[in-house]
Amino acid sequence: MDDDNVQLACINCGRSEMEIPVVSVRYSGEQIWTCSQCMPILIHKPEQLIGKLKGADRIPPAPHHH
Repeated sequence: MDDDNVQLACINCGRSEMEIPVVSVRYSGEQIWTCSQCMPILIHKPEQLIGKLKGADRIPPAPHHH
């Protein structure tokens, strides 16, 4: 497969890099992509990624200091 034709998509919402900016993240030896709007879910509510991201149940949410 030609890497130039691969569209990268957010692991959470599935939108492609053609629709929204996506950021590469490495976790547990794998590369995933998350979009700019779903990044807060990865940071603050990783439990919402269970079933989409292997090991999401082991990611602690970031502490909230209000």
